[in-house]
Amino acid sequence: MSAGLLAASGEDTTGINWVALTIVIVLFCVVTVMGFMAARWRRQDASMGSLQEWGLGGRSFGTFITWFLLGGDLYTAYTFVAVPAAMFATGAVTGFFAVPYTIIVYPIIFVFMSRLWSISHTHGFVTPADFVKGRYGSRGLSLAVALTGILATMPYIALQLVGIQAVLEVMGIGGSQNKFAQDLPLLIAFAVLAAYTYSSGLRAPAMIAFVKDGLIYLVILVAIVYLPQHVGGWAHVFDSAQEKMAKTNPVTNKPVGAFIPNTMQFWPYATLALGSAMALFMYPHSITAVLSSKNRNVIRRNASILPAYSFLLGLLALLGFIAIAAGTKPIGLDGLPNPQLVVPQLFEDEFPSWFAGIAFAAIAIGALVPAAIMSIAAANLFTRNIYRDFLKPDATHAQEAKVSKLASLVVKLGALVFVFALDKTLALNFQLLGGVWILQTFPAIVFGLYTRWFHRWALLAGWAVAMLYGSITAYQQINPATHKHFGTSVAPIELIGRSGYIALTAFAINVLVAAVLTVVFRLAKAPEGSDITKPSDYKADAGDPSVHDLPELTDA
Repeated sequence: MSAGLLAASGEDTTGINWVALTIVIVLFCVVTVMGFMAARWRRQDASMGSLQEWGLGGRSFGTFITWFLLGGDLYTAYTFVAVPAAMFATGAVTGFFAVPYTIIVYPIIFVFMSRLWSISHTHGFVTPADFVKGRYGSRGLSLAVALTGILATMPYIALQLVGIQAVLEVMGIGGSQNKFAQDLPLLIAFAVLAAYTYSSGLRAPAMIAFVKDGLIYLVILVAIVYLPQHVGGWAHVFDSAQEKMAKTNPVTNKPVGAFIPNTMQFWPYATLALGSAMALFMYPHSITAVLSSKNRNVIRRNASILPAYSFLLGLLALLGFIAIAAGTKPIGLDGLPNPQLVVPQLFEDEFPSWFAGIAFAAIAIGALVPAAIMSIAAANLFTRNIYRDFLKPDATHAQEAKVSKLASLVVKLGALVFVFALDKTLALNFQLLGGVWILQTFPAIVFGLYTRWFHRWALLAGWAVAMLYGSITAYQQINPATHKHFGTSVAPIELIGRSGYIALTAFAINVLVAAVLTVVFRLAKAPEGSDITKPSDYKADAGDPSVHDLPELTDA
């Protein structure tokens, strides 16, 4: 493998950190072997021939495994690369909002997700679109939820690949002028990810999450204890960050960023936090991790203990400010500044090569775990809600599993398109762009867990209007430095004269359209669609006699 990476770096290999690279390769090989071995871990079906086994791990994970799986699922390259990079580049508004966002999200898990687990467990639902179809009797609304989930997941996977690419670049890999040679190491990591995901399904990232989280905690605790003192203490860290953010950006003639948000920045900060929190557990990978739990109490216990990761996120975010105090220069192999390299470059500059290698491996593995879960979840959506509903209604469990495995590869390829097409200088926008789309499934899923008042056609219309508004508005945001579209996920909200997260504005439009049209459709006596659920289904737990597979979901 090292030979291939060496070839990818071109003729000039003097900049390669061989010690760090060797450690990364060794740890990467270890988790790869674990990924393939996971196919035999805790499985009930020797052939992995159903989505229950391949895509949900047999719905058998307890509190301990679920905690690591959700941690591996939710704390990604977004956490390790994108948030500190945003703090380094523009400060608190675009970076530190992630801390309150992850605090807000856990009450949402506690309240909403246990109900979704119960109804899904009762009826054998594998995806959120399964629930929407059963609740509203609408294949069209189910299709909208499925397509949105797949679309929104691709930039999120792309963010993970950008994190891997950042580590490789800081180690000196990918410096060739040949475009294919530059991207070859990333493609190798992509191929390994695709292979063990195909083989082992959800069990692979669940097993690897133990290694990933252990490495991350080790690296961050060492970094947060050692680095501040090494660069002059916390007072110097915060003074340096405040000084940088107050400088004028020559491109925009505005301050570089915000050390503490001012009154005009309260709305962007608050809407980014609230909108991101509402969107997080609408992502199919988050729901997949929840549905893999063996009972609803596992979810509630995890909602209580997962805030430990929020503490970790706060420390990670501050690495962006520490890098400012350390004078870190995140310059890519192309000679251009790239904030996404700031954390790997900080470790490269301030630690011995062997520890930098451990840190690089932690970041890379921390990107692979969620990328695997995301591709599995998106593949499940395609199989259950597109392939089965529209292409092959009589598909067997084995056929579903095979199609899902193939679809997971296609989703990863779609993510590569985002990597190569979008602006990577502020990769946080990859996740925020996904949030613009996935939040529009909130009314159909979360409102549906509590009420059947909204009409299915009204929900579909609200989704369509919001998706159109959100996509166009996000596209129109230009990065002033790179002149590329999708430059930010914050835009003016015309009615109130403030700026806010596009996803939350689109969501408000979504709910308004759905509410108004529900009244219209009710007055017109439009057909409601059948609801196969009943109130007791939303409180069912493992072992309840009501738990069953839907007739159409069983093999003939």
